[in-house]
Amino acid sequence: MRIRIAAPIALAAATALAGSLLATAAPASAAAHQGGLHFGAVQFDGPGKDDRSKKSLNAEWVNIHNNSKKKVQLKGFKVKDNTGYTYTFGSYTIGAGKTVKLRTGKGKNVSGTVHWNRGSYVWNNTGDKARLIKPNGKLQDSCSWGKSTKANKGAKNCH
Repeated sequence: MRIRIAAPIALAAATALAGSLLATAAPASAAAHQGGLHFGAVQFDGPGKDDRSKKSLNAEWVNIHNNSKKKVQLKGFKVKDNTGYTYTFGSYTIGAGKTVKLRTGKGKNVSGTVHWNRGSYVWNNTGDKARLIKPNGKLQDSCSWGKSTKANKGAKNCH
């Protein structure tokens, strides 16, 4: 009898242990956003017609979020696509818990928004990958997507 009772108890203990190990392993996937900076969202296919107007170009953007408890100086950080188009941040400080939107088109940089100042699109509507590169050249974060559809509305949540 003891063996039959002990087996279910041992099985229950092993299941509980495995469950607790899985529970503690789950947050490891969240560690992909090291250093507090990560892509939040990308609007890779702005609404409306792609006519290269200032409005259309600025409807294409990528958000960079700082989920740390300290402000971060972005000077020297780069945003790149698969083609090699590269935006390099000048002096810009992103506050703790804040987001900066990098718009493709031209415009005045203000708190929370900077402009790539391009006259053509960066992000491919058929699929692309945004990379956030540290000043030392190491990859901080990346976000990729497939084709723009009615379902995804040309946007990707990178979290």
